[in-house]
Amino acid sequence: MHDTIYDIAKTLCDHSQNISDNHQSNTNGKLYIVIADITTMEVDAIVNAANSSLLGGGGVDGAIHRAGGKAILKECRFLRETRYTKGLPVGEAIITTAGEMSAKYVIHTVGPKYTSDSDPKKHLASCYENSLLLADRYKCTSIAFPAISTGIFGYPKEEAAQIAYETVVKTLNRCRYVKEVYFVFYHQEDAVYMERLLE
Repeated sequence: MHDTIYDIAKTLCDHSQNISDNHQSNTNGKLYIVIADITTMEVDAIVNAANSSLLGGGGVDGAIHRAGGKAILKECRFLRETRYTKGLPVGEAIITTAGEMSAKYVIHTVGPKYTSDSDPKKHLASCYENSLLLADRYKCTSIAFPAISTGIFGYPKEEAAQIAYETVVKTLNRCRYVKEVYFVFYHQEDAVYMERLLE
């Protein structure tokens, strides 16, 4: 069994090295930064920075709908026809299947438009809080967030990172199941502000 055990040990060692190269954790070991396409994350839930319509769009929203396939759109249409006939309100969160992606669920939340929202800080914090609590309600142990509202919604990246970090740390104290939170950025330069917070 020597060769088999050696191969398994080497695989585990290589895998742990890849994790340490790509993730940065804070002192409690629960928060990580990843530079990746969020649709490829192997977690229980990924968060979609959705449009209020829930019917897909550009950016992260469009990417998630494309990667997940028709099942996500089908559930979103049902929610629009039944529970959210006027669209999902800013700051709230709902959950659907992840379709063809590796994740189990997609949590859809609508971020605030920075220049026109009545209280962008409050609503952005609600996106993170409600998404995290919803994941915990579904017994998810891991969740991945994009940088909500920092794209075409115009939220300043440094301020958004601070709100995301503070809200997640605070909300994790109320979670029973969630153990790992990933902040996922598509480009390294977008992760700078969060990296400073996790140092």
